Amino acid sequence: MYFKGRTVLAFVMLSMFASVLVTLTMADQWLKPDEERTSTAVAAAASDNAGMYRLNQQELDKLNAVIELIETKYYEDVDREELVDGAVSGMMEALDDPYSVYMEKDVAQHFSESIEGSFTGIGAEVTTENGKIIVVAPIKGSPAERSGLLAKDVLVSVNGEPLDGLSLQDAVSKIRGPKGTKAKLIVQRTGFSEPIHISLIREDIDVETVYGSLRPDGVGVIEIRQFSLNTAKRFKEELEKLESQGMKGLVLDVRNNPGGVLPVVVEISQLMMKEGATVVQVEDRDGNREKTLAKGGEQKNYPIAVLTNKGSASASEILAGALQEAAGATVIGEQSFGKGTVQVSYNKALGDGSLVKMTIAKWLTPDGNWIHEKGITPDQLVTPPDLYTVARINVKETLKPDSLSEQVRSAQIMLHGLGYEPKREDGYFGEETTTAVQHFQRENGLSVTGEIDTKTAEALEKSVIKWIQNKDNDAQLLEAVKAVGRK
Repeated sequence: MYFKGRTVLAFVMLSMFASVLVTLTMADQWLKPDEERTSTAVAAAASDNAGMYRLNQQELDKLNAVIELIETKYYEDVDREELVDGAVSGMMEALDDPYSVYMEKDVAQHFSESIEGSFTGIGAEVTTENGKIIVVAPIKGSPAERSGLLAKDVLVSVNGEPLDGLSLQDAVSKIRGPKGTKAKLIVQRTGFSEPIHISLIREDIDVETVYGSLRPDGVGVIEIRQFSLNTAKRFKEELEKLESQGMKGLVLDVRNNPGGVLPVVVEISQLMMKEGATVVQVEDRDGNREKTLAKGGEQKNYPIAVLTNKGSASASEILAGALQEAAGATVIGEQSFGKGTVQVSYNKALGDGSLVKMTIAKWLTPDGNWIHEKGITPDQLVTPPDLYTVARINVKETLKPDSLSEQVRSAQIMLHGLGYEPKREDGYFGEETTTAVQHFQRENGLSVTGEIDTKTAEALEKSVIKWIQNKDNDAQLLEAVKAVGRK
């Protein structure tokens, strides 16, 4: 997870989002309660061991020789600061760890502001994997989620600019942008042979992280969208409100929650755990483990279920693992993302406003399981309906009968999910698909052509969004409600 962190997972929101900044807070609060003392202690330790870790004369001579060659022989003038930044970036990239990165001053500023302020962007967190930019999770209610972007999607390009092979920092700088500007994404998705085209408008991202409600059946639902600095306070408020209303069971929804600050998730978890129970373990490079134990909490006398999906990462996985293994909660949904490392951000050591975020440990579940690149396994596997994962339609030319394409396949999945029966979902626009399109057009006041033009595609999209927003269609949530009701 991160200690201020974004798993570098960069909240594409893209100000680089909370995940990133989360690392910083995390690190400071994890190492010492007081951020100022922590920074001082780190600096002092570095000073005491300076001779051991600093470059020797031969190494310095090598770097100076390269800088001199570039500044005297390279065919263009080069900014010296850019050279130094590039050297530091190169060291971090040599670690071959997508969660260990160098952020220049302006990027570090975005990183530090994002966890406390508002964000502008597309609303998704990303990471790198084998040189590709991978979506960790779209933020609920964001342009990314509404456009159909999914966890594990590969971002190929934005506004025509390829992202393959770029550093995470460079990719994020291309994806983010001012409110109201358009981002045209080309996405590669498992199971689709053709790239998917997604167009969205960047906007301010809702910073509220906790939403609570009590169902008529007495089951409380608390949705946690990310673990920011105020999330524990908001969670406690919502939990106490639901308990005061006679809540009989609790569903914690961390689907598409990409993570956040470690102390925050610990504070939330221990509210539902017996005092002294292990919340999480952290293992350093030498194999030494430190347990974080629940303080001041209590095992709840009502059943708890945790909802996860492929976009539940980092701190979300700590919460799910802690409650599953040490508090008797039931995890329902899909296998989570699988991020089991801890990052710490160091900014004062560099002295110029830039920072280094670096993996310093593994985190383990209460039982000592390392879920990195594996994820939390749900007690009850419940996959979402196809309408939740279908690629959105981007019609440039009218889709007509007797054609074959991924766009047609998406339309068939949508028609089937909405109750119209195209009889097939293989991308071939046959007679049954034509009949289903005509049925949809007739019921939605469209010209009954049997072809999918722009208006029909837009109407399909709106119908799908409306269907998804209806919680009565949320199979995972309904199963979680049943689970706590049975207990």
